[in-house]
Amino acid sequence: MGSWQQNSTASERAVSKPRIPKRLHIYAACFASLALTSTFAGYEASRFGGVGWSNSGSVEAATLPARSVEAANPLIAELNRLAPQDQARQLLDRAIHRDLRSLDLITKNVDLWRGHLIDEGPLFNSVHNALNSNDLRVRAAGLEIDLAANNLSKTPETVAALVKKLHDDPANRPWTLWRLGALGNRGVEPNVVFVQLTAYVHDSNEETRYWAVEGLAMLGTEETVNALLDSFAHDRSSRVRQRAACNLAESGMLAREQRVAAVPQLLNFFDDDAMDPATRGWVYGALRTITGVQLGNDANAWRQWWAKRDTTTKHHRRTAMLYA
Repeated sequence: MGSWQQNSTASERAVSKPRIPKRLHIYAACFASLALTSTFAGYEASRFGGVGWSNSGSVEAATLPARSVEAANPLIAELNRLAPQDQARQLLDRAIHRDLRSLDLITKNVDLWRGHLIDEGPLFNSVHNALNSNDLRVRAAGLEIDLAANNLSKTPETVAALVKKLHDDPANRPWTLWRLGALGNRGVEPNVVFVQLTAYVHDSNEETRYWAVEGLAMLGTEETVNALLDSFAHDRSSRVRQRAACNLAESGMLAREQRVAAVPQLLNFFDDDAMDPATRGWVYGALRTITGVQLGNDANAWRQWWAKRDTTTKHHRRTAMLYA
């Protein structure tokens, strides 16, 4: 995406404020899809076969005697000796590098780590990398570990407490809005979360609107697409508009199909003569990232491409129905 993502990162660094955790600004960076080179290429997912977890957080064999497993796979013996902090980090790193069995282990055992993890150091770096993976399953694993490391249980009571915190503690709204979105994405009161985020996305404070937009990106439900489009088109802050563009294009927890659904409205933005050049440029950047099509900054070319693509898609669907 080039300059628009670079400008986004630079602007986020420039506006970082002491009361807002710097890690949130890092999480919010707008990256192109990461081409990750695995440092665990020698390990295959099958090496984790039969591995379970004890309540103490150590790895143990669920289907084979521990001694046999350790003899066959030194990696299991290595993980047995690690504290929960390092277990979570190593499994997340393996997930980032396409070890899908690690994703299963994280899902099954993240609740056991809650209260035993610290959101700092190498684990924080791993969560950051996971949230910028081009695999939504890895991003979800990063969210799970972030919530566990901040000792936030996935319950309606946690959402209620964070909603109260929004009202009672304005200085910490960035943190609260982001984690509300994360909880909603993990299936905890997503409708309640959406109502809160869309209320704060119209707040008079720019920083609050910025992080409400981030929370919407973390929530990642179908309803968030229109909310992000609205911020992209109408927010009076260029910084908030840019974040909405990034979140529609590549950041956050929206699935590809949800991002593609935003394309028609993005094309409609070209009819707005009042749109400033920077925002218009972000529209082109978002279209390129969402579609993978490298057309230039030519509104008519994009409209023609979409019309042809849309017609072809409908034709394929009708043909599939006839032969179903």
